[in-house]
Amino acid sequence: MSDEFKTNTAYENREIKIATQGDPQLGPLKMLPGTWANIRPDDRDGDSPFKGKGNSPFDGRGWNLIALPFFESGQRRNYRLLMNQYNEVLSFKFIDDKVPNRGITRDANGNVSNADQLVAALDYEQMIAQIRAKDSAGSDLAGPDDLPIHHEPGFFLHMKEQQINGFDIGRLATIPHGDAATALGRSRTFDGPPSIPHLAGFPEGVAGNIADAVNRATDPGDYLHPYQMFTADPFKGVIPDTVPFPGFSPADANHLLSIGLPPNVVRTTELPLDTDVMEAGIVNIPFIVRQANAAVMRSTFWIMELDEMDANGNPRLVLAYSQFIFLDFFPRFDGRPGLIRWPHISINMMEKIEDPNVEQTESPTYLAAKYTGTSIA
Repeated sequence: MSDEFKTNTAYENREIKIATQGDPQLGPLKMLPGTWANIRPDDRDGDSPFKGKGNSPFDGRGWNLIALPFFESGQRRNYRLLMNQYNEVLSFKFIDDKVPNRGITRDANGNVSNADQLVAALDYEQMIAQIRAKDSAGSDLAGPDDLPIHHEPGFFLHMKEQQINGFDIGRLATIPHGDAATALGRSRTFDGPPSIPHLAGFPEGVAGNIADAVNRATDPGDYLHPYQMFTADPFKGVIPDTVPFPGFSPADANHLLSIGLPPNVVRTTELPLDTDVMEAGIVNIPFIVRQANAAVMRSTFWIMELDEMDANGNPRLVLAYSQFIFLDFFPRFDGRPGLIRWPHISINMMEKIEDPNVEQTESPTYLAAKYTGTSIA
């Protein structure tokens, strides 16, 4: 790349590098770089990043519920309700900074000027393995313990300027089932812990008063019996019945988050993200659309700074999230058009277990220079 070209363009400002915690270019995402997990490195059972020896206070803090199309002989409902307890590794490693989105603007007099937007993109990779699963049909499709159940690469975005309607953050998520989502949000930071909202996991379109209908579905043949089953006897995963524990219930899927917050949170950054706003949305492959269409995704991440320090002298960090997805399948019962909307809910709480390796040289910027003789920095 010639010096003249670099001087006359803004392209030289773009840079891909190892992300570092506290980088002001990341704005509200600045505490995310690093690896978050339910298992500490020195607590792992063998080589598994998901299975621990039970010494970490965050071991087994992930919970998931999902309704899935399923033919069950002798039943008219044709779905099963699957519950998972899981562990997760969520890594944020590289920042692609000052990504330019080109645009122009016109004032009232018709004068035209450049109106470019610069975006900081923080890549992430999410990997989840269940440690216990149970489905309402008692089938063998729930799978064994330690089964990988989710893999998701993507980006978190910080729109630095030219924000539309105040949306300053975004999430680009892709999963190998065949779904790609763009979610937008408005971040905020405040003192103290977050307030975790109530979140019901009952389907929409089956009954007018769905909570009452679930409570009355005590017969195994009732359409909503799977929800009644897990509401009356919440899923406890690997936790024995002798331990006082409320379990994971579709009546309030966020309850375990709200009662499990650290007692010494001094500051929270909240990242709400929604595919049902502006031009955001989800695109799926044809099979997904026809069988169980992922239509809406809403997730909130809470980055909590604790009143204690980590080994590097920084505030100890805890990350919690609640994610809600509507899967649309089967005609509604309530007379309204469309399909029943089945909630797919995942919650988790993790700690940051390591910072990015800032000494790593094999970054995309380094490799670009090494193999092409140029640099994108």
